[in-house]
Amino acid sequence: MSNRAAIAILIYMMVQAVAFGAGVILVLATPLASIAMTLMPYVVATTLIASAPLAWWIAPLVRARHERKLNAQDPNRGHDQPPRGYHFTG
Repeated sequence: MSNRAAIAILIYMMVQAVAFGAGVILVLATPLASIAMTLMPYVVATTLIASAPLAWWIAPLVRARHERKLNAQDPNRGHDQPPRGYHFTG
């Protein structure tokens, strides 16, 4: 499993939780509340599906932020050196 996939899996859970919360608020805090029991399965399914591409898009951004932090801590670290950190197998 690549680093991007591992990071995306962790981010997926958080993105899905936030998207689900937004969907629930959208359904329950609007006039849609009268048909909330019908709409909630759609909210669940939509957030499960829509969160995967969002997490896949966010994962490299998180990795880049981590790499910038490592480079700031060690100014002599160049781009030709192997990455440090999480499960690098070289």
